[in-house]
Amino acid sequence: MRMAGSVGVISVMTLVLSIALAGGARAQSDYPARPIRFVIPFAVGGIADIHARIVGVELGKRLGQGVVVENQPAAFGIPAAKAVLAQAPDGHTITLLANGTATSVSLTTLPFDPVNDFAPVASIATFDHVLVVNARSSLRSIADIVAAARARPEGLNVGTSAPGTTGNLVTHLFIQRSGIKAALVPHRNTGELAIGLLRNDLDLIVHTYAAIVAQLKDGSLRAVAGTGAKRSAVLPDVPTAQEGGLAGFDAASWFGIFVRAGTPGPIIARLNREINATLHEDRIKQRLLALGTEPMIGTPEDLHARLSNDIERWRVVIDKAGLRNK
Repeated sequence: MRMAGSVGVISVMTLVLSIALAGGARAQSDYPARPIRFVIPFAVGGIADIHARIVGVELGKRLGQGVVVENQPAAFGIPAAKAVLAQAPDGHTITLLANGTATSVSLTTLPFDPVNDFAPVASIATFDHVLVVNARSSLRSIADIVAAARARPEGLNVGTSAPGTTGNLVTHLFIQRSGIKAALVPHRNTGELAIGLLRNDLDLIVHTYAAIVAQLKDGSLRAVAGTGAKRSAVLPDVPTAQEGGLAGFDAASWFGIFVRAGTPGPIIARLNREINATLHEDRIKQRLLALGTEPMIGTPEDLHARLSNDIERWRVVIDKAGLRNK
């Protein structure tokens, strides 16, 4: 009798488990059951917002549901992160994280853990920063920049964006790795940085291609080197900082899509598959290149490694620059 009772209990438990698994599988096979909310921590009209909308439209077509971009711009992406983490981990709320998420970990105390609270889905794009000078400047290589800095007791005047921004941190990394002396001069916007170069108030700036493309195309400014590990498809004739003598220098920025941790694996796999298929399309590649970025196709594991590695990479730079908030 005891054995029969045990068998009965096991049978009921097996039936309950089978029903639960079948329900979970059915929920995943029905995904998405409603429009997807795409919460991004960036303002409307910026380069991150444009990427989110390009990918969102195509992803919606492939999934058969609309993807609605919701902008929640604020320092360190905290409101956007909270909005996503408040939702069920069912793939109906996604978000955009970037290299700025990795730097934020060391710049402030975040109320969330980007590595453990979110699950990576798919990369979208990568882009370099560019070392830029006045077109009439005698600085034409990394070696020229280092030599000029050493020849001046006060070093070079290097224009930068606000402390803690990606451009500012890439500038700090360049100064740390090259060993040059430099006075960092923060500016409020790209226009001010370009004017500073044109007036010769600045010797050098480090900025994204997209931000200074007009001045590069009209010949008023000149790109000396890119900050990625390999030459950018956007500026194939511009050597990398590595080619200029800074071995191992790699400061590429990126965008990637994440969901709340605990989202079922099959849903993540489907999103990854559809996003990668979108990025493989020629017309999408061309749109991204026109924005100064390159499609970055990969697995969730690739994106996880990139985020984790960047957190550690920028922690060192931030600590050395003394930028960590106490």
